[in-house]
Amino acid sequence: MRNGSSAGLMGVFHPGSIAVVGASSDERKSGAKWVLGLRAAGYSGAIYPVAASGGSLAGLEIHRSLSAIPGDVEYVVASVPARSVLELLNECIAKHVRFVQFFTAGFSETGSAEGVELERRMLQAAHRGGLRIIGPNCIGSFCPSAGIQLGPTPLGKTGTPGHVSFVSQSGGIAAKLLEYGVARHIHFSKGISVGNCIDLDTSDFLDFFADDDETDYVGAYLEGTRDGRRLFDALRRTASKKPVVVWKGGRTEAGAAAARSHTGSLASAAPVWSAMLHQSGAIEARSLEELADCLLLMQQLGPVRAHNVGIVGGLADGGGGISVSGSDACNDNGLNVPMLHQTTRAQLLTLIGDVGSILRNPVDISPAQFRGLETICRSLRVIASDPSVDVIMLQEDVDIMHSYLGVAETRQVNEHIVRLPAESGKPIVIVLPVGSVEADRVAVENQFLTMGIPVFPTMARAAGALALVSQRPHQMEPVLLYK
Repeated sequence: MRNGSSAGLMGVFHPGSIAVVGASSDERKSGAKWVLGLRAAGYSGAIYPVAASGGSLAGLEIHRSLSAIPGDVEYVVASVPARSVLELLNECIAKHVRFVQFFTAGFSETGSAEGVELERRMLQAAHRGGLRIIGPNCIGSFCPSAGIQLGPTPLGKTGTPGHVSFVSQSGGIAAKLLEYGVARHIHFSKGISVGNCIDLDTSDFLDFFADDDETDYVGAYLEGTRDGRRLFDALRRTASKKPVVVWKGGRTEAGAAAARSHTGSLASAAPVWSAMLHQSGAIEARSLEELADCLLLMQQLGPVRAHNVGIVGGLADGGGGISVSGSDACNDNGLNVPMLHQTTRAQLLTLIGDVGSILRNPVDISPAQFRGLETICRSLRVIASDPSVDVIMLQEDVDIMHSYLGVAETRQVNEHIVRLPAESGKPIVIVLPVGSVEADRVAVENQFLTMGIPVFPTMARAAGALALVSQRPHQMEPVLLYK
């Protein structure tokens, strides 16, 4: 690991050319999948498959060595045995390669002295040759706008380019975050899986994202660090410029042991990490779901302060238990559920009556009092205009809405909901629980997400994300862990 400027890391995400060493004409092998994925993702630079056996892959010549490539090579993906990495590094130095990303595993994460020594010699070679190493034991960079997919997947799935970036010590977590993100319309700018971090590490990429004009929000999955002070400084600098959400793996004794065998990371006690993240200004997530939820919420709503929540527990379906559970979820996460203003309650009483309905906050619209499309739309406007609340959390059960309104009128209600934030100046989050007709629910979810409204599967998930994003640690009194 070398301390230094991260300004030159744009080539990790926008390389002019990529060589995949360890490619194969057998499309079932990882090296071949990497090449096929770059083609499928739309990478426009030169792609050079490399393997001693030669041959061809997807119409591309497989070069027998790096030196046989006629053009320059900026970025190398290495899918070779650990015993071959030093020889490959020497070839990369001779070819003036800037970045080498090792998909290869079998180093310090094994706990062996041989693995540790091999990493030391790799880093020594990189220092000598002036190139940078990503990994080993990682799946490297991801950049939708450059047509670079994450890892050896032939599908080249990248999603829509956006302004959310992430760094992960786990390739599996990085891949799962991308999968969640594409499904939930999180639009990524860049991502990086760093593995064992023997050279370029999480701090380098946090610093890079801090200054990257294409990154507005940063997510991170960390298992440990070899330089706590440097990581703290990188987190603090990045969080001072844009929101950072960190999920720390290995918080328990069992998790820390797993982290050591996964990426060779040195993990500290959970309270130390929590204090460090708090003081740096980062948001601490406790799961992949929380990490994705926070990134989605910020992407859709931007910076939000949502301490006073107006809950609509059901549209046309009633069920006071939903409202009760929503109130509990908000209070459990430190959010308020204030009583609505007397004027608001009087207006709601006129609109929907009080038989079977709850009008105080949460608001629950009883099926017995349901009076059609206009009733719902007017009621939502009244709730959103209440001065006691600064965010609306609304649960919609799509199958029940369809049974009362039909598909066409449900769409009209949702179009009205989409307009509410602009009309009221208050954000809205939607809860769409799993129902009996999942395809219909997914269609409505996509409608909301496309229009910039965040969607969650449960009240608890929505409240948790609102609380984490609204109570960003840099707004609180810092813990003096590092001075």
